[in-house]
Parts: sequence; C-alpha cells; structure tokens
Amino acid sequence: MGWKNKEDERKWARNYVKKYRQLNPHQGKIQEWKRRGVKLKPNEDWISVYLFYKTCENCELCNVKLTDEKKNSSTRRCLDHDHSNGFIRNILCIPCNRKIN
Repeated sequence: MGWKNKEDERKWARNYVKKYRQLNPHQGKIQEWKRRGVKLKPNEDWISVYLFYKTCENCELCNVKLTDEKKNSSTRRCLDHDHSNGFIRNILCIPCNRKIN
C-alpha cells in the first residue's frame, strides 16, 4: 500500500519530522555533538549530558549568563570538548570556547 499522491506523502513526512523534533529536542543536538567527535566517558549518557548542557546557566570560565540564541553571539552556550580524545570538558560561552581551542 503506497501513497496515491506524492505531495500528500511529503506533507505527512514534514509533519511527522516536525512533531518528532518537538517531542525529542535533544536528538538533534546529540547528533550534532556526535558528528563533531564528542565522546562520552564510561559513566556518562547522552541524555544526562544534554540536561546538564541545557540547565547550565553560566559560563564555567567567565561566569557570563548563557543563552540559547541561534546565531553565534557572545553569550551562546557551547559544549566544550578535548579535540585529542573527544571527551567533554565544560559548558562555555563561545568566546571562551574559542580561546581554549
């Protein structure tokens, strides 16, 4: 049983993806971290890392209040990781993360 109309199929798929992203906002961010080479230590899991990331209010280095803006602002939160081994270090603002890397 297939779709009779391709446009209906596309519309259904768009709605499905939109609802999935609303119900699972962490999945996109976790996939981005994995693509960038972030790895977990044996006692960590992705959901707890995401929750820590979202609830961290201040930069670990400069103590600026962090935001979730879409653009790269000076207060946007960033998951800092060691590029040599991939392990997570801190939640920082973008300027502090650029200084470290």
